[in-house]
Amino acid sequence: MGIERQVIALAGVGHLGRYVCEELIASPDFDVIVLTRQVSPSSISSVKRRIFRAILLPHQISHSFVSPQRSQNDWLRSKGVRTFTTDYTVPSILTILDDTAATTLISFINLADTRYITLHSALLDACQQSSRCKRLIPSEWIGDIEAYPSKPDFYATTRLPFRDILRAQDAVTWTLFNQGWLADYFLPSSKTHMKPIPNEFPVDPNAWTACVRGTGDEEQSWTCGRDVAKAVVELCRASDWEQVTYVVAEWSTFNAAIRVMESSFGKQAHRGLFSPDRPMPRTSKSWPQIQSVLEAHAGEKELSEELELAQVEEMMVMSYLACPKEATLRHREKYFSRIHFRPLRELLKAAEAVDFI
Repeated sequence: MGIERQVIALAGVGHLGRYVCEELIASPDFDVIVLTRQVSPSSISSVKRRIFRAILLPHQISHSFVSPQRSQNDWLRSKGVRTFTTDYTVPSILTILDDTAATTLISFINLADTRYITLHSALLDACQQSSRCKRLIPSEWIGDIEAYPSKPDFYATTRLPFRDILRAQDAVTWTLFNQGWLADYFLPSSKTHMKPIPNEFPVDPNAWTACVRGTGDEEQSWTCGRDVAKAVVELCRASDWEQVTYVVAEWSTFNAAIRVMESSFGKQAHRGLFSPDRPMPRTSKSWPQIQSVLEAHAGEKELSEELELAQVEEMMVMSYLACPKEATLRHREKYFSRIHFRPLRELLKAAEAVDFI
């Protein structure tokens, strides 16, 4: 008799979730199902569609806030992934978890208001009542949440309260997974599941331009989506979880990243070849300029487009997405020793050799 495969349930998929789907499909140890909800594209506000796409930060974008749901479902069907429609109430989620015998629930649903707490509380309650699903990875997917637990600012009213809810119970094992910036945004859009976000991310490989925030020498960390997904699969194999998990491929700066781009990647040329040593035009935005926007919107309850961008820029300048090295390297040894996390130069070289990362 063969070993029973564990069923991993994904709440939402977004773009990072596509990598997780693919890596779970490739694993002999797991089956994957996806919880979906039909949402009219006309009901999606432009601001919420944009919220923090650079960091999973979309990587954690929910299926409610990405491309039309039909496109996402078509992609899932093309991969043979089973999908289950839910209204995200506890009874609905619980039925799906128990009917599929899921053992782990992973959320990519990013909300910038208190609906995050409501939805994730429902996910947690369903796990608590489930016969088998006793592990949960809620939607965090960001940076150093231990040193900067309330950054970006909307995390103070969404993630912080839900973290307290998690800590107050012991029926469900959980971890908050973080990886810094997604290195996929250094790649041409044709090479990755992640969609380009030239206004938020400092480097635009498609237009071959950069807008450096602060000095550009502030420490950052990043990991490509494929390697993040491999780490998630490894974590699903682990028998014990810590409350926070970090993965990082590389600690560096945006100035250094631009130099790597210029020297080893260049701009896509004729027939998909790459031309090195091509300078990347740059503009800049200083920390005082960013601060002035934050101060002008201080106290506002609504997350306007201008304020959202300023909060992303604050995270760059203040190094909020540089995951802590000691904890990250310890987790790499404890959980992820079988994974090779590709630094930027290696990732760019791989992108030159293959059609898709």
